[in-house]
Amino acid sequence: MFNLSDLYQQVIIDHTKSPRNFGRLEPCNHDAEGYNPLCGDQLHVYLQINDSNVIEDVKFEGQGCSISTASASLMTEALKGKSVDEFEHLFEAFHTMATADISETPDEAVLGKLAVLAGVKEFPARIKCATLCWHTLKSAIEDGGTARTE
Repeated sequence: MFNLSDLYQQVIIDHTKSPRNFGRLEPCNHDAEGYNPLCGDQLHVYLQINDSNVIEDVKFEGQGCSISTASASLMTEALKGKSVDEFEHLFEAFHTMATADISETPDEAVLGKLAVLAGVKEFPARIKCATLCWHTLKSAIEDGGTARTE
């Protein structure tokens, strides 16, 4: 079982210094921009989804705070090889975790490593930083528009 309070800072620092799946994805068949005006986070998410609706590859680029970068890095790791339906399930689980009461324990069985971001609940202004990449990826799959966390 994760010791979330101990891992939170270590994981954020690691994924901020060395973000996984950072860069432009070419070719891609879905992409979207994301913007958090409160923090200034900006990112672009790229996806390659195959005919079976499986996310074959996902990358991101942009600039943002450590929470935003770490969340995008962890998200891309978690979603490679998952179906769009599995993304929807993870999206809901992550959003619920990030916005739930601070005393609620995240569902580690569903979230895996993403559960370490439950610590963001202690800083309500940073929740939008953590969820920006998720809303951007959802926008990429649905319509390719710009996601904003206002």
